[in-house]
Amino acid sequence: MSRDPQRLPDYLGHILEAIERIHSYVEDVDEVGFLSSKIIQDAVIRNLEVIGEASRNIERVHPEFAAAHPELPLALANDMRNALAHGYFKVDLEIVWKTIQGNLPDLHAQISEVSATLSRNSDHEGMEP
Repeated sequence: MSRDPQRLPDYLGHILEAIERIHSYVEDVDEVGFLSSKIIQDAVIRNLEVIGEASRNIERVHPEFAAAHPELPLALANDMRNALAHGYFKVDLEIVWKTIQGNLPDLHAQISEVSATLSRNSDHEGMEP
């Protein structure tokens, strides 16, 4: 693993990939199915941790970006990651389900939009006048 700080698009991409993985794990189950499947729970929780870790890294490595985008719930994602990572078997799975259904679609849209803007801006920066 490289010790160089990752580029911002990489962290944003990690968040998007984790959200997409979560969606693929739960697209064919309802809340009862989620609450009864330890495998799906573990897969979802792992990817929520990835979202939180990438969010923490954005705040730490790219604080100017985080400050410019207060609409992105980076601190909240990191707080959830900490609760999941250190909660062990005391995780409130109903909150996890509500997060999947209520928060992740919006987060995906926000991160997608910011990523696209970042990509467009970097494409324009590389062009000669």
